[in-house]
Amino acid sequence: MRGNDNGGRLGEEFFTPGTSSFTEFLAAHRPELLSTRRILPDGVRAAPDRVPHGTTVLALAYRDGVLIAGDRRATMGNLIAQRDLEKVHPADDHTAVAFAGTVGLALDMVKLYQVELAHFEKIEGTAMTLDAKARRLAGMLRQNLGQAMQGLAVVPLLTGYDATAPEGERGRIFSFDVAGGLYEKRDFHAEGSGSPYARGALKKLFHRGMDRREAALAALQALYDAADDDSATGGPDINRRIFPIVSVITEDGFERLPEPETEELSREMVEQRRGRPDGPNATP
Repeated sequence: MRGNDNGGRLGEEFFTPGTSSFTEFLAAHRPELLSTRRILPDGVRAAPDRVPHGTTVLALAYRDGVLIAGDRRATMGNLIAQRDLEKVHPADDHTAVAFAGTVGLALDMVKLYQVELAHFEKIEGTAMTLDAKARRLAGMLRQNLGQAMQGLAVVPLLTGYDATAPEGERGRIFSFDVAGGLYEKRDFHAEGSGSPYARGALKKLFHRGMDRREAALAALQALYDAADDDSATGGPDINRRIFPIVSVITEDGFERLPEPETEELSREMVEQRRGRPDGPNATP
């Protein structure tokens, strides 16, 4: 972002002391660059079958931290708009965000949020606390409220590893509403059109102290149940080799499970469903 009349040199605003928030900096000096600005005239709503929407994402705490996962489908009304959408993204080394809702705005918001966290750390010389990261994302959602009321809503799911939390509670999960309401969830949560079915599966399968493999299989089972009952959620596509995205955040940082590992677990889960189509019983 350069000054308009300075021969390509940085504008005066870059040398003026101000906020450590990149979003507030843009709002003050170049608001037209913010994706959260209103893009539709007052009284106009987006047609739901003309804008791609992402669907089901979920998170669950496990022994070493927190796992976050999402299916790959985006829909436009009754059409499949994309089969391999990536809905889970690292926000920084120990935080990840996934989204349901309007795909274009969600991807822009994720990129802006990543810059926001990096900008704060460079200006302040330290990373935000996890609670502050959650509040900052809630503030960005409030800025998008006008578009949400016009049918262009984004619903993120935030997870992080909090080294300051008590042992066994360091994997934390935050959900939001379209108005920026912030809610911390315990153990597990899901968002998107298939979330009622995914939460039902996680309620059945979750237990404290799960290892990474158990947590990943529980997440895949939950996404499979969501796809089974929600047409907007995509299950594992064996023929195209398109599988859900599964990532974990631990003391060592963010890690996306390698594609071969996700494929192996997905195939194992699908094979289990051949003998038990409704999925495994609740964990004792």
